[in-house]
Amino acid sequence: MLTTEENELLTRIGPGTPAGELFRRYWLPFAVAKELNEENPTKFVRLLGEDLVLFQDKSGNVGLLGDHCSHRGASLLYGRVEERGIACAYHGWLYDTHGNCLETPAEPADSMFHFTVRQKAYPVQRFLDLYWAYMGPEPVPVLPKYDLWVRKDGKHRIDVQPVLDCNWLQPMENSVDPAHSRVLHADVTARRGGERIANTTRGKTDDVEYFEFHELPIGIMKKRVSKNGHVDEHPLVFPNILRHGNDTQIRVPIDDTHTWVVFVNFEPTEDGSIVEDEGELQVDYLGPYKEPTDGHYPFVHFTMEDVQYQDHMAWETQGPIANRSVERLATSDRGIVMLRDMVRREIEKVQRGEDPICVVRDPDHEMIDTNHTVQMREWAMWARRRRREAAQAV
Repeated sequence: MLTTEENELLTRIGPGTPAGELFRRYWLPFAVAKELNEENPTKFVRLLGEDLVLFQDKSGNVGLLGDHCSHRGASLLYGRVEERGIACAYHGWLYDTHGNCLETPAEPADSMFHFTVRQKAYPVQRFLDLYWAYMGPEPVPVLPKYDLWVRKDGKHRIDVQPVLDCNWLQPMENSVDPAHSRVLHADVTARRGGERIANTTRGKTDDVEYFEFHELPIGIMKKRVSKNGHVDEHPLVFPNILRHGNDTQIRVPIDDTHTWVVFVNFEPTEDGSIVEDEGELQVDYLGPYKEPTDGHYPFVHFTMEDVQYQDHMAWETQGPIANRSVERLATSDRGIVMLRDMVRREIEKVQRGEDPICVVRDPDHEMIDTNHTVQMREWAMWARRRRREAAQAV
């Protein structure tokens, strides 16, 4: 279990919080690109506990600004989009995509006052038909070239999940919890395979030989080995990505108690041929998974053949922020303990002024293969070196 203070350290992501400062070292997706267009040039965004407005000016530039105007705090969501930027609907203060104030119309014609005004602004880039933001200090890192994001031998698709009504750490802990799927998802996997479950309490737990967890340079690998020899491995890419097969599931903190979940799916071509131009990516909006959508213990479409319904139930009913001071962890929870230790360690690195893992500076870096079977030898050597260093430090 964690103390209340330790739980707060790992879960709170607002400005100035330790975990919030950690998240602000990464590029985060926050909106589907096609949601912004000439007919709808502004979009309200809540990201890492901050109220922001995404907009596209009439010159085609895209910006992400603090939503509340520096003048009197009115929302810029309702602003007038112009060639040079967005003008607050209240008094017309005009901002460009970098947060520079270009005009303050009610001031005298020769006033230089607008040069003293700066609106909060964050860098934005479009990638995989999503808008991504970087909310941390300079120098700005580059978006990592993860294999399933940059491969050209196939096509990508986007799935937008319903907003998750709980803290970001709950779905991420699930990503290093291979035991739950043998119980929670047993009915779904059994139906898909035409099987019958003899014991609904134990589910398919008795089919498991053992679990393993390994730290990797990019995060954590969870491994489940079944008695029939089947091996199931999924890497957690730090801090907020799960790779599952050819999908990457990205969990982005909206605030302390809500999480935006988006899947980037990759479908390779059968013959390995290169897709020169994917065009606009297919975007599917999934859910809702519960009724009412804002209920704490709502009716969940639990029997449907989709593990996402079941996962959302398990994550949300732990509470908006799980109370880890009263939990009772067991041997199968080793991956969860590993993740918490990793988050704490990376927070400490940021506090020392260091880059946390998975922050990439080199724009020309090689593609990062998140499938550990390709880089098993190198990562095994890295893990052994980490263990030696830890032993020497004791």
